Amino acid sequence: MTDIDYMIEHVATDLIVLLVEKRGLTFTEAVDTLYTSDTYAKLCDKATGLYFQSPKYVYSFLEQELLTGMMG
Repeated sequence: MTDIDYMIEHVATDLIVLLVEKRGLTFTEAVDTLYTSDTYAKLCDKATGLYFQSPKYVYSFLEQELLTGMMG
């Protein structure tokens, strides 16, 4: 596992926790929501550098996507 892969997984873990805490999703729902989102696809795209941002910053994109169906 590369350092970047580790950072992606760390942010993803924090995003799942935020989905559970802020949206009241179950763990399974949160995992499904994250892993099927455009935000997660962008997080995994190393060219975007999104993995280098704070989980709360990335969560703002995910929240926007969930509200509008589009990533901000």
